[in-house]
Amino acid sequence: MGLGGCIILIAVGAILTFATDWKMEGLNVTVAGLVMMVVGLIGVAAFTSVARRRRAVAPPVAQTAVVDPKRERKGY
Repeated sequence: MGLGGCIILIAVGAILTFATDWKMEGLNVTVAGLVMMVVGLIGVAAFTSVARRRRAVAPPVAQTAVVDPKRERKGY
């Protein structure tokens, strides 16, 4: 599940928790929304930690200077 899926879980969970007043037999919609928000937050945290490891900065490669004898400045 990517970052978009986690954000959708958080949004749907918030809608179920705060914007609905449905009553269902055997399912508390408010608790289901809270569970969805928590799972979404855990997913965002896991995604960002994995993405941070992927973006590790590689050490710069030593480059040798190329000197063109035709363009070399003469010391005046």
